[in-house]
Amino acid sequence: MASPDKQQKRAQRAKIKAKQNRVGKAKANVVHPVLANPLINEPFDDVDIDLSTFDFKDIEENGFDPADYHDLFEMMKFGEGISLLAMCVVFLQFPVLVLVVSEEEEEPATDFMMGLLITYRALYHDEEEDTAVDWIGSQTFQCAYVEASRILELKHARSVRD
Repeated sequence: MASPDKQQKRAQRAKIKAKQNRVGKAKANVVHPVLANPLINEPFDDVDIDLSTFDFKDIEENGFDPADYHDLFEMMKFGEGISLLAMCVVFLQFPVLVLVVSEEEEEPATDFMMGLLITYRALYHDEEEDTAVDWIGSQTFQCAYVEASRILELKHARSVRD
């Protein structure tokens, strides 16, 4: 058996090595600190969403029922409690929104996104449509939205590469 001094040195080296591994892996896996929170990084993992029943044409013709987007709005509110950037990251990961953006024309997809954001602001901030539109057009929101898009692009690129 090794002497107590050697055992202590080995334990110290093992402790330092384990810390280096933890720190190195954390930096390698997180594209941006906002994604360190699993409720921001993968906010809809536990939400059951059946995309096969989603009918965008019906929404274009008749509008949408805000109750159908309760999970989205709740997660956005949670994200907004952290930061506007976190809220935008949550919003852009909503599976229905991802589907609409990938499969529909730009103008109807943008209208749908605007409708969701306006409804969110009305429900959680008691804002009229004009006030919500001003908020969406503000530099603060636009910067957060663009940064959230960039973060998610990097995340997707890294997951495809890994």
